[in-house]
Amino acid sequence: MTHSAPDSLIPYDEIVQEALRAVVGRVLNQVQAGGGMLPGAHHFYITFNTGAAGVDIPERLRARFPDEMTIVLQNKFWDLEVTDTQFSVGLSFNQLPSKLVIPFAAITSFVDPAVDFGLQFQAAVSEAEPEPHDDAHNDSAEPHKPGQERTKDASVGGDEGDGDGSNVVTVDFGKKK
Repeated sequence: MTHSAPDSLIPYDEIVQEALRAVVGRVLNQVQAGGGMLPGAHHFYITFNTGAAGVDIPERLRARFPDEMTIVLQNKFWDLEVTDTQFSVGLSFNQLPSKLVIPFAAITSFVDPAVDFGLQFQAAVSEAEPEPHDDAHNDSAEPHKPGQERTKDASVGGDEGDGDGSNVVTVDFGKKK
């Protein structure tokens, strides 16, 4: 006789995802409060669904990244504005200034490689895997090199991580079989 967990009437997965996305908002709020300057060697890779509700990016970027895009907040960004539900930032792509508006719900990954910290989120739009794409290189002083590992996975709320001491948190609330 097998026992399966009953369906929860409390949306724990949504609550946890929202709380983890609030971490991104709090970090970006601290950068905004500090005059838009990142402290020390901190820098961020933020990946988001370009087709998610509320995402506002130039059409040339949407054409290049129709599903998912990674931006780098490091040396050259401006006008960072953070609200409770989204952030906007100015970045340069191929020497063209652009303003991006990104709701926190659209974010799929947040990484600060300076301290080996990362968060990965469940896709809010669909569960389909995005097609592979090139990373967006927004004129940072140290661009990400293709093939270079950015994070090491550990997980919370299910399988235990590999114990390597990394600070990446992956939360997956799949149903038990």
